[in-house]
Amino acid sequence: MMEQKLPPFATGVELSLKELLYYKSHTVHWQPPSKSLWSQLNGSHTSRQKGRGMNFSEVRQYQAGDDIRSIDWRVTARTGKAHTKLFTEEREQPVILYLDLSPSMRFGSQLLFKTVQCAHLASLLSWLAVKQKDRIGALIDMGDRLIELKPTARQQGALHISHQLVQLNNEAIKQLQAQQQTNTKPAEELPFQQVLQTLHRMCPKGSDIVFISDFKRLNLDGKPLLNQLRQHNRLQFIHIFDPLEMGSTDFRGSEYVSNGEQTRWLNFGQKNTRTQLKNRYIEHLNQIEKIGKSLAIPMRSLSCSEPLLSQLGASSSSAPISGNINE
Repeated sequence: MMEQKLPPFATGVELSLKELLYYKSHTVHWQPPSKSLWSQLNGSHTSRQKGRGMNFSEVRQYQAGDDIRSIDWRVTARTGKAHTKLFTEEREQPVILYLDLSPSMRFGSQLLFKTVQCAHLASLLSWLAVKQKDRIGALIDMGDRLIELKPTARQQGALHISHQLVQLNNEAIKQLQAQQQTNTKPAEELPFQQVLQTLHRMCPKGSDIVFISDFKRLNLDGKPLLNQLRQHNRLQFIHIFDPLEMGSTDFRGSEYVSNGEQTRWLNFGQKNTRTQLKNRYIEHLNQIEKIGKSLAIPMRSLSCSEPLLSQLGASSSSAPISGNINE
């Protein structure tokens, strides 16, 4: 198996601004006439010229050639002269990223921590939103607290998200290292229902909401809130995983393993150990897929054992993100 190389400027554990800005130049691979990354992700995000809402602008006197369906009958009745409503196309669509940096995401067995892969994808999607003249915002989940970044237009939004990801991720890594040295438990995590309630409050109607997470805290209790959220927005699940979580490793010794929540010795030389890990992973994945399918939320999976761009495919000949979604 060929060894995978880290993306430029990446350590795989901590983040740097240079590392995230690297993805700014790669949005060109998903600009027209190239294949849209949004269509690769969920098949529903359209270009800014199509599928956008129309905002009311003004009323003026009817002119020959105006669409009679746009006549403002109230103004016409009041003035005695036909008037037409004018609309402008909604140019800036909100894109909200849910970015999971909680303890279970602070883990990686091969190339990258799951939090780092999450940040790489967040950077790419942020700059893509900027290119498409959308407003980009985020909800960053640290497990015990939520950081809200309101949708902002132009480069300011993407840069703000990147700066916050670098700062918060690196603080969390130092915290994880300290906890491992002192053998202390992380703070109690917020229920995922609180995440969904926050998104419901902060997201303008008509938003594209992309969840980038391992979804460890998502269960059936969150389904009603997800259903409310998707009634007025477009939702997408991006599932981040590490091969070790499914028992996939060439290592056959014993190792002291932490997933950010629990730490224990595991003997990977025993087939039973690897099978148990695989079964737990499949059970968890099936639950996420079941929730997603019941609510018509598309889902893709990304491994943190491979560079992001090699999984997305920066050319039309490359393979799309893995996942069991019918195109």
